[in-house]
Amino acid sequence: MPSRRTRTKPPICVRRARRADLDALIELEQRVFATDRMSRQSLRRLLTSSTARVIVAEGGGRLAGAAVVLFRRHAAVARLYSIAVAPQMNGKGVGVALLAAAERAAASRKCRCLRLEVHETNAAAIARYRKSGYRQFGQYPRYYADGGAALRFEKPIGRHPSSR
Repeated sequence: MPSRRTRTKPPICVRRARRADLDALIELEQRVFATDRMSRQSLRRLLTSSTARVIVAEGGGRLAGAAVVLFRRHAAVARLYSIAVAPQMNGKGVGVALLAAAERAAASRKCRCLRLEVHETNAAAIARYRKSGYRQFGQYPRYYADGGAALRFEKPIGRHPSSR
């Protein structure tokens, strides 16, 4: 009887980014975003900032995606500033893993809510955010370099005194 080969997805490992990830992060920005890319200087600063968390996902030993979460001191709201998934890793759970890690990072800072903006034409991301429990609460017209609007989403996270 011939053996059956089962195709398994390589595990996705999510961790805090390090300075050694900078070149791979810049490459990811170039591959994923046509406009509104972060500069090397901005990413370098975010990697060591006390008000930011840069998270990377690795799959098969390569950078599969990244997320940037911004915090304000003593604020209950965190902002998912950026999330990017390497094109070859789309549909493999990387975005879901990064989103969950961003939520955990915000909760660890005692934030009650995670907010984000997404281009109005990014149907896949909008669907993912809705499926993950985010709700739209507004928009910024002409927010992006191409003139597109940003839809604003938010999700309550962490423990809330009113839910006890």
